[in-house]
Order: sequence, then C-alpha cells, then structure tokens
Amino acid sequence: MDYPHPLTKALFQKREKRFLIHAHLDDGSKVIAHTNNTGSMRGLLAHEAEIWLSPANNPARKLPWTLELIRTVENSTTGVQGGILVGVNTIMANRLVREALENNLLPLLPPGAEIRSEVKYGQGSRVDFLVTDAHENRCWIEVKNVSLVENSHARFPDSPTERGRKHLLELEAKVKAGDRAALVFCIQRGDAKTVGPADDIDSLYGQLLRQVAATGVEIFGLGCQVSPTGIFPHKNIPVMIDNQAIDQQKNRP
Repeated sequence: MDYPHPLTKALFQKREKRFLIHAHLDDGSKVIAHTNNTGSMRGLLAHEAEIWLSPANNPARKLPWTLELIRTVENSTTGVQGGILVGVNTIMANRLVREALENNLLPLLPPGAEIRSEVKYGQGSRVDFLVTDAHENRCWIEVKNVSLVENSHARFPDSPTERGRKHLLELEAKVKAGDRAALVFCIQRGDAKTVGPADDIDSLYGQLLRQVAATGVEIFGLGCQVSPTGIFPHKNIPVMIDNQAIDQQKNRP
C-alpha cells in the first residue's frame, strides 16, 4: 500500500493529551500532528526521534498532519544502523489486513467470499471484517495493530486494553455460536519473528487470549515491510503462547 501523498520527515519533541504530537520539521518550524494510536507506543517516542507525517486530506482540518511512522533510536536485535521504521497509524492496520486477505496471505478468504467492513456485532461493537463464503459460512475478524517488538518478539498490547479484552470475548461468542472467528496481529515493522501476548503489561488480556484460542478462535500474525513511501503486508508471523507456536490447522473446518 503506497501512501497517496509523500510523507514529511520531522523530529519528535513530545506527546500531549494522547492524541497530539509536537515535532520540528527539517526547516526548524514547529508543528502539531494528530495521532490515532491510543496505546503507549512504548519504546518509540524518544526525544528527537525521526518521525514521518502525512498531510491531511481536508485542508480545513484543525491539525494538518497525521503521525504515520517512527524510527527506533537503535535496534540491537537486527543491527540496523539508525533503527527501523515502525507504522503507528492504527487505521493502516485494517487496510493492510484487507490487502493480505485479498492476496491470500491469510487463510481466511475462501474463493468467491465477500468481505464486509465495520459490521455490528457483540455488545455495541463493530467487527473489523466479516467474511462470508458462497455457502453463507461466516468468519469474524478483529485486527490489532502491533508496534512493540523486543528481542525480535512482537507483543500486544503496549498498554492495558479493556476494549481489546471485550473483543476477545465477542470473538469467542461467535465460535461458540458455530461461526469462525479470528484475531490478526498486524505488525507494522519488519523485525518481528514471533508475536504473542504482553502478559506483564495486561495479564488479563493474556489470560483471555489463551482462553479464546483454546475455544477455537484463530490467531494470526501478519508482518509488514515499512518505508516512507508505503507499507506492505509481507509474511505470516508465528503466534507464540506459553513458548509454543499456535497450530491453526487444528482449528480449520
């Protein structure tokens, strides 16, 4: 997925009220950008870190910039000089997963199936995708954006998430009702070799993830290639729970 407009490089200064990013452009001018990422962005928001901003489509928008990418200050795992780029725009995660579905990177889209977005389900929620095949078999798909990677292992969440726990229970309810349901961890960085729950950050989420996986909710990791010109779904990333990779084949109908 190419960015529709060129991104602008800046240097991160501080985060304010969760949704505001203060930065300096290359010419020294100060700007405030919007971020839709409600997580902590742990390990990324270092002072003077390189960030990349996209221009707002609506010229009348109060904040003319949106935070898209952050370059890690260092990366001892891969040895990449100057760190690596990480996508932190959570809206991109859904677009990347849809692209992966349509290109058969994820085994969740049977031939001829229909993909619908933002379908109501559960208790006042909207599922990211509902896939329905020609026989009316359904698969409910939730997407989670992952930006935290330590020692090549991606972890979610990066801050406690009551909403994320609610989504797990709603997926489990769909499996119990006879449908398929899946959770996709979309990792917008290229250094992850595995992905799993961040038990030290939200132990309840980790417990629920194990519970719903045992019930039959399918869990996938999607790794991406990231650059200032675009982000592309790249490969499946093994999901690790209790030091073992989940075998999704056992859940397939």
